[in-house]
Amino acid sequence: MKNKPICYVPERVIPEVYSGTPTFLGLPKISSREDLNNHDIVFMGVPWEGTCTWGGHSTCELATKTVRNASARYGGYLLDYDLDIFDYFSGGDYGDTCVQNGNQEKTWEGIREKYGDILDAGKFPVVFGGDHSISSPMIEAFARKYQGRIGVIHFDAHMDNVPTYGEDLYARCSPFYRVYEMMAVNPKNMVHIGVRGPRNHPDGLRLARENGATVITGMSIKLEGWKKAVEKALAVAGKDTDAIYVTVCSDVLDVANNPGGPPDACGLTSFELGMMLHECGKSKAEAFDYVEIYPANDPNNVSSHTAVWMTLHLLAGVTKRKFNL
Repeated sequence: MKNKPICYVPERVIPEVYSGTPTFLGLPKISSREDLNNHDIVFMGVPWEGTCTWGGHSTCELATKTVRNASARYGGYLLDYDLDIFDYFSGGDYGDTCVQNGNQEKTWEGIREKYGDILDAGKFPVVFGGDHSISSPMIEAFARKYQGRIGVIHFDAHMDNVPTYGEDLYARCSPFYRVYEMMAVNPKNMVHIGVRGPRNHPDGLRLARENGATVITGMSIKLEGWKKAVEKALAVAGKDTDAIYVTVCSDVLDVANNPGGPPDACGLTSFELGMMLHECGKSKAEAFDYVEIYPANDPNNVSSHTAVWMTLHLLAGVTKRKFNL
């Protein structure tokens, strides 16, 4: 692609997706539905924080800015694979969806509209949140595109499958119960991976099992290895499906690797997550989101930088698959 992102080029001009915020990796800004046709990978943000389930406001809605700000440091070349993603794909930034604080219905409408544009154009969507509730409307749209023949791999410290939080059906602790309920998704092709610790509801495992979803704990990844875990996840999500939706909550990472998240210990290293995401890209991943970064907790923006790295490892895997590299 023209104007592909490359590090250490002094004269490089980086456009802004909106005032004061660069586009992701300095890629071209996509300003219209028609412009989507010029790109293969489309980046989007959903700056939404819904109901807070513990404490107060987490600032996760600011991560669509902080991830983009972090990304300006990088290009699409990964020395690890001697591969530049943008030698093969064109990418662009479609900006953020329309959200209205406190109005979940209007916000979901904005997600469906803008995310639908990307899917209708046949592009690979990469979305940054926002809290984890945003995944359910995107998975719903993704499932419709593939007529239900999808798998879902959910990287997280928490099951996020509580039926309801008080009267709120769409809190960040409930999106995957909403996915269980979707007619277009077979929970037998869903995997919750990396879940661990004392911040899970006692009914979470039971609900997953009753609905047919697979659970791979963070403890089992540590004891048996990341490769065995991701092979199992891909076998479950890939069985009789055409595409896999991959969603990452930042707290699947250990707190030592994720200062901009909740203080959840005993988690994955960035290496383990990066390698598993790369394998997802090499398999059937056709959509990706990364959510729940709390910029106010992270003065050095480490978690946003990590999100960029994780995204590029997945996309390098997609590149290998699509071009038989």
